[in-house]
Amino acid sequence: MMSYALVAASDFNEKHFLARDAASSFDCVIAVDGGFAHLESIGRAPDVALGDFDSLGYVPQAPKVMSFPSHKDKSDLEIAFDYAAEQGADSVVVYGAIGGRLDHTVANMQMAARFAEEGQQVAFITPDCMVSIVVGPARFDLPQTQEGTVSVFSARDCSYDVVERGLEYPLDTEMLTNRTTLGVSNELIGQPASISVSDGTLFVFHPLEF
Repeated sequence: MMSYALVAASDFNEKHFLARDAASSFDCVIAVDGGFAHLESIGRAPDVALGDFDSLGYVPQAPKVMSFPSHKDKSDLEIAFDYAAEQGADSVVVYGAIGGRLDHTVANMQMAARFAEEGQQVAFITPDCMVSIVVGPARFDLPQTQEGTVSVFSARDCSYDVVERGLEYPLDTEMLTNRTTLGVSNELIGQPASISVSDGTLFVFHPLEF
């Protein structure tokens, strides 16, 4: 499996990134515009730097630099996802893409769901949680932690036969829509826990994995 890390300009969890990077978890690290500054601050040169660099303010130096005009129909992060897919990435871990401007966060999550539905494993890392995109039919095993909040939302109009096991409030073959708060703020209770869906796409917010 080929894993890519995309580092964008919003809230960066450097502790998580450094732990994964030290374990050689990433085959390629891409700085997405202002994300270059995050990597520079920890002394990690990206393999690729891409974007229009309006956030960064200058065109950086990297082994590979891909510069784009500011007037375009795709965000820099979507271009980075395109590049990772073209290079054969099976897994994409995204840093710095949730937080800051709310419109950017919504756009990033909606766009990333498409790549997950096309076959990539996609996860967002924030300073305090992880967001995994689960495409049915699938079962997603949550990290083995004693406590923590888990929220599950449908990324489509409807996601079918959603099952939540090992949590304080179990769900059993529930239909989730993207017009309800059902699925918000469940809790781990120290048991093996999982989320499954037969048809649909889920955003699963859960404690970080290291």
